[in-house]
Amino acid sequence: MGLITLDDDARAALDAPVLVAAFDGWVDAASAASAAATHLAAGGERVASFEGDVLFDYRSRRPVLDIIDGTLVRLTWPRLALDRVRLGGRDILVLHGAEPDFRWKELGEDLREMTRALGVTEWVSLGSIPAAVPHTRPVTVLATATEGATLHEAEVKGPPGLLRVPAACLSALEIAVSSSGIPAVGFYAQVPHYVGGPFAAASLALLEHLGRHLGVDVAMGTFADDAGQQRARLDAAVEADDDVREMLRRLQDDDEEVISGDALAAEIERFLRNQGGGHVPPS
Repeated sequence: MGLITLDDDARAALDAPVLVAAFDGWVDAASAASAAATHLAAGGERVASFEGDVLFDYRSRRPVLDIIDGTLVRLTWPRLALDRVRLGGRDILVLHGAEPDFRWKELGEDLREMTRALGVTEWVSLGSIPAAVPHTRPVTVLATATEGATLHEAEVKGPPGLLRVPAACLSALEIAVSSSGIPAVGFYAQVPHYVGGPFAAASLALLEHLGRHLGVDVAMGTFADDAGQQRARLDAAVEADDDVREMLRRLQDDDEEVISGDALAAEIERFLRNQGGGHVPPS
C-alpha cells in the first residue's frame, strides 16, 4: 500500500466496518456530498493517511497560505484522510477530502488491499449531481448498487439505461474495491442546476439515506436549519420577481422545455443584488 499509511492499531480495533467515501470536486455539486462526509467524520479517529505529494497537482489545487502581520505562518495542503467513527454501535470508516489528480489506478489497488486488511464489509459512495430540478421539491437521491449489494426498497435506483459520463475518482475507486467482492452502493443527490453555492438540503438528504441504509441514526448537525434558511431566501427571490417566478414555473412543468440553470441563477442573483443580499444560497 505505497500510497497509504495505515495506523498500526487500526486492524485490531475495527469490527466489520463500512467504508463511506466522498470527495470534493467532480460529482460534488454544491459541495453537498463532501459537506456530508466532513460532518460524518467530525471527531473521528484517524485510521490512515495518504501520500498527497503524489496524488495532487498543487498548481491546479493550490495549498492555502495564511499570512499574519506580514509573516508566512502556515500552509494547509489538500489531503485525503480515513477516519473512524462509531454510529449506532457500528464502525464507520469515512474516506474524505480532495479528489486526487493522479494515480487513480494505483490508489484503487492500494484501497482494495487496505479494505481487505481491515475487514471492510461494504463500500458506500456519496455524491451530488446538478439536475433540472426546482428547489421547491424534496431532494431526489438516486442509488446505485453492485451485484450482491442490497438497497432499501424505498431507494430509487437509476438512471435507467446506459449513461456515459466523465468518471469521478470516487467511481474508479468504488469499482476497484468492489472488484474484490466487497459490495458497494452509492447515493447521489440531485441539486438544482441554478444553485451556485452550498445546498444543505442535499447534504441532509444524503445523510438520511445513509442512515436508513446502515440502520443507524445519523446526527444532522445544522443542515436542517441551513436548508430552511436557504429555502427562505430562494423563495423570497422567486416571489418578488415575475421573471424568476415564471422561470421556476417552467422548470416545475415537466411538459415544457427546461430552462437553463444559468438563466435562472442569473435572475435570482440579480434580485438578491438589488436587495443587498449577495449570492445564493448562503453558506
